[in-house]
Amino acid sequence: MSVYLSSSEDYEALLDQYDTWLFDCDGVLWRGDQVVDGVVQVLHILRKRGKKMIFVTNNATKSRKDYKKKFDQVGLEVHVDEIYGSAYAAAVYISSVIKLPKEKKVYVIGQAGLEEELRDEGVSFLGGTDPADNTLESFKLENFTLDPDVAAVVCGLDTRINYTKLSKAFQYLTRNPGCLFIATNEDSTYPTSHGTLPGAGAVWAPLRFALDRDPIVTGKPMKTMLDCVKAKVNFDPHKTIMVGDRLNTDILFGQNGGLATLLVLTGVTTKEDITGPSASTIVPKFVTSSLGDLRSVEKAP
Repeated sequence: MSVYLSSSEDYEALLDQYDTWLFDCDGVLWRGDQVVDGVVQVLHILRKRGKKMIFVTNNATKSRKDYKKKFDQVGLEVHVDEIYGSAYAAAVYISSVIKLPKEKKVYVIGQAGLEEELRDEGVSFLGGTDPADNTLESFKLENFTLDPDVAAVVCGLDTRINYTKLSKAFQYLTRNPGCLFIATNEDSTYPTSHGTLPGAGAVWAPLRFALDRDPIVTGKPMKTMLDCVKAKVNFDPHKTIMVGDRLNTDILFGQNGGLATLLVLTGVTTKEDITGPSASTIVPKFVTSSLGDLRSVEKAP
């Protein structure tokens, strides 16, 4: 059963217990471009107390450098080496885990952030933001030339998804022997300041259906993402907590890594999702209405 936090004493005990804090971003720190009330103060409190902070996001539309710009714009003090995105994890997986040969390429369904991470890892790619693929013209297979060097298809959130991209990806996955199907994350939706929109999982779902095959997922809740963090950051899992707004990615990610978990209710998950008659079997260790609630420790006597 989850522990519901509400008093400054609850939050003080939480701060004392954990030295490393992993945060999801969308729905935890901000919604769209609007920072959740109190988050600026909470991150300042954590830094002042010497806590290690890591920002782990499934959003693959931005590179870590882009995310740093967003943190700066919204007034949050965060460093590039504290940011771990699913696009970065996908690029590292391709370059360092499967060690894709330099002469091979990947076909991208995704945006500039994913392309930037692939480029920084020395991975050649096609598709993505290429104007030729961002078209509403009908796809004609007779006009398509298969590139035999494409050894993987990588899918992230793509707000310009179209039939041409899905068709090309399908051709590579069915006609190039051994072509890998990789997804940055399987989020069905994501929160914005004006409501909820379909996520990356909804973008590549047609390929899963057409192929009758699941992709390799590099984002939360998969272990690939935590392995990426562990490769760069030394932390004690017993003194580490994962803060998120989504049960089947953030909270499950923390549980899969042996971490404590804190669910905030400022994003996708509602209280009814964890207490109602159809409550999830994924149970966070702690629950609070907002990350901003932790600032009450500064007001405590």
